[in-house]
Amino acid sequence: MKRPTKAIIAAAGFGTRFLPQTKAMPKEMMPLIDKPIIQYVVEELVAAGIKDIIIVGSSNKRAIEDHFDLPSEDLMNNLRAGGPKKKPLVDQVEAIANMANFIYIRQKGAYGNATPVACAAHLIGNEPFIYTFADDFFVAKPGRTKQLIEAYTKHGGQILACKKIELDDEYNRYGIVAGEQADDTTIKVTKFVEKPGKANAPSDLASVSGYLLTPEVFEYIDRATAEHEEGELMLQPIMQSMIDDGYGVYAREIVNGKFYDTGDKLEYLKTVIDFGLDHPTLGPDLREHLAGKFKS
Repeated sequence: MKRPTKAIIAAAGFGTRFLPQTKAMPKEMMPLIDKPIIQYVVEELVAAGIKDIIIVGSSNKRAIEDHFDLPSEDLMNNLRAGGPKKKPLVDQVEAIANMANFIYIRQKGAYGNATPVACAAHLIGNEPFIYTFADDFFVAKPGRTKQLIEAYTKHGGQILACKKIELDDEYNRYGIVAGEQADDTTIKVTKFVEKPGKANAPSDLASVSGYLLTPEVFEYIDRATAEHEEGELMLQPIMQSMIDDGYGVYAREIVNGKFYDTGDKLEYLKTVIDFGLDHPTLGPDLREHLAGKFKS
């Protein structure tokens, strides 16, 4: 069974929740301490063996391309002038461009999470691939992509990255799956309901933060695109169509980790705080600062 070596990252959104900050800077480039959000997504993919990363963006995402490009000579000369103490920074910025082969394409077509896959299909070929998003991710051991590949190796088919619902409002934010247990962390999906609300949810397992997909999905996306008339073109009903036709679709609960969704202001702030508290150098002082804020 061929292991995935390619990934698609959806990064075409306008980031309107973060305006005016995102007027000139893509939301995917907002910082978590000293790295942009999308770099954490890329690093996790690379750690799982992904070699080619296709970023599906739009005309206002040039900063993403620049970030993963070779650093400018002006920057490098400035760092080199700092001598040995700047050497770690030289190594860091040079390594960014060499993490993977980066391909950039513009998104065309209807809004919705199926469109970036359709846009990048010609670059994938006849092999499984990872599809994920530029503003949410898991911090897990092993990483999310490694866990998806593990499930794919066992079961084949389409693999969904999932988490257990923690708050009632999440039933209105995510697609909820149900099915038969395939192993301790994986179910074979029989039902996929998008944002059903708690009362109508078939389970407490939510599909979030990406997929491992096989080329069979392209035919279904093409069919859905041809039939699409209004609204967003979504992968969730496409997955249900594959299930109804007998294809295996599996939901892998990502274990030993935490899901971060930086797509709104509050969740972004929570993520920044968590990353700050976990930082080996900044964490102790930040913890002391926060404790002082809550003293009576």
